[in-house]
Amino acid sequence: MIKIKRVETKRELKQFIQFYYDLYRDNEYAVPFIYLDEIATLRRDKNPSFECCEAEYFLAYKDKKIVGRVAAIINRRANERWNRKAVRFGWFDFIDDTEVSAALLKAVEDWGRAKGMTEIAGPLGFIDTDREGMLIEGFDQLATMYINYNYPYYQRHMEQAFGFEKDNDYVECKVKIPEVVPDKFAKITEMVRKRYNLRVHKFTRHELIQEGYGQKVFDLLNATYKDLYGFSQLSQKQIDKLVNYYIKIADLNLVTAIMDGDQMVGFGITFPSFSRALQKTDDGRFLPFGWWHLLKSLKWHQTDTVDLLLIGVLPEYRSKGANALIFDDLIRQFQAYGFKWAETGPQMESNEGVLSQWQYLESTIHRRHRCYKKGIVNSD
Repeated sequence: MIKIKRVETKRELKQFIQFYYDLYRDNEYAVPFIYLDEIATLRRDKNPSFECCEAEYFLAYKDKKIVGRVAAIINRRANERWNRKAVRFGWFDFIDDTEVSAALLKAVEDWGRAKGMTEIAGPLGFIDTDREGMLIEGFDQLATMYINYNYPYYQRHMEQAFGFEKDNDYVECKVKIPEVVPDKFAKITEMVRKRYNLRVHKFTRHELIQEGYGQKVFDLLNATYKDLYGFSQLSQKQIDKLVNYYIKIADLNLVTAIMDGDQMVGFGITFPSFSRALQKTDDGRFLPFGWWHLLKSLKWHQTDTVDLLLIGVLPEYRSKGANALIFDDLIRQFQAYGFKWAETGPQMESNEGVLSQWQYLESTIHRRHRCYKKGIVNSD
């Protein structure tokens, strides 16, 4: 007998978050998420995404033990943008028992149906900067703090037991940092500078926070990501949170902007990998010593990998080679810091323009995440 319980108290929310750490404690490839980030994302009084979203969280119990969890989310802004009536499922984790996963998905469907939704899709978060997709390839690759990691049996449950179909695939690349910037890259960069008068700009913290360039970065993200799968425009409160989360702690040598005169037309935000550091924490917590491991990665770059977190270029500047300027600058910074590898974030498999930018570097697709969808049958 599987019992599904709606999360209603702070204690139950902590149990909801803790389940992931317990399920993957002995897995060498899973990376614990930062505990405070999980709290800040899931609590209605802390996450500005609740301006355009509503959500409920469910726990599955078997023999009085927690055996699964799921979040049910409706993003009204995304549904309006994409003309869908979709309830999203996210934070979806469970033991290898189809009764458990079926009961959790049914809870999401029932809640979505009661809200007038006609389809279920996921794994998805509240907004596009949350983790998306279910891992279906790359189980033997170290995860990052920005992506979902899950056991292989998840895919079997979705496709064999419940009849979900593919809605979208993301791929992630592992890129070798070259010892010398490739000639092709260097030539394109020089041509772009001369022909279009574009230039690289390295921000100061004052520019990003006091002069509003942090805001402009995410305004640009809204413009460049607007046609991506499931994206909903970031509100002012969401942008303020992202500026606080990323910009205030970023190593600005690893942040690059492309300027056309006084206009920012592209940006790249990268961070040293926190994956190994997080594996040394107590379930993603800063105390007692987790902060030290994270600090070593952030400030002293004691990792050989850098995460390519957010990259955006206005459409009219992509064909002009503005991306090459970003990577030409960042590669030089990566070399100076001694990074050997770069990890891309999730990229839509159909986005040939984005994927083609790795052709001049030694890279391989080493992970794939899938979003699923299924119609919700009206019970009447």
